[in-house]
Amino acid sequence: MRRPFTTLICASIVAIAPTALFAQTQPPAQQGATPQTPPPAAAQPAGPPKLGFKTNAGLLLVQIKPDQTAAFEEMVTKLKAGIAKSTDETVKKQAAGFKIYKASEPMANNTLYVVVVDPTIKDAEYELFAILQKVLTPEELRDPAVIEMSKKAAAAFAVGYNVLNLTPLGGGM
Repeated sequence: MRRPFTTLICASIVAIAPTALFAQTQPPAQQGATPQTPPPAAAQPAGPPKLGFKTNAGLLLVQIKPDQTAAFEEMVTKLKAGIAKSTDETVKKQAAGFKIYKASEPMANNTLYVVVVDPTIKDAEYELFAILQKVLTPEELRDPAVIEMSKKAAAAFAVGYNVLNLTPLGGGM
């Protein structure tokens, strides 16, 4: 009687351990919104975006640790490739107004990336990892290289996103 119970407990621990370890790889507290690593092949329920814009234009200021810019830029490359092959109309509309710049000047001793979104799409998700999860196939999401890339990119964030909703002044000069 005791052996099957012990076996069941051990099997449960082995099954839950990867989830617990994955949960610990998330970056620390947010500064507007926190980047989230996509869980392998898990579909996220529809609902209001975690990171959206309330105006017709916006900026995301992304501070990346200076020694980890390659990890963030690899994620951006993967994101662009996924958007290019996506058939999702919302993603296509988002991509039309999406530009990512690397600032020459640091911000708080971090490398600053500026994501310009003009125009924004109402009720669209702009959290970069959520978009990445949406444009990658389930097979790509399960790929160990993609999982590792996502973990490295999430760890590269010095702080969460700084979100700026922009409104043009006086005639949009």
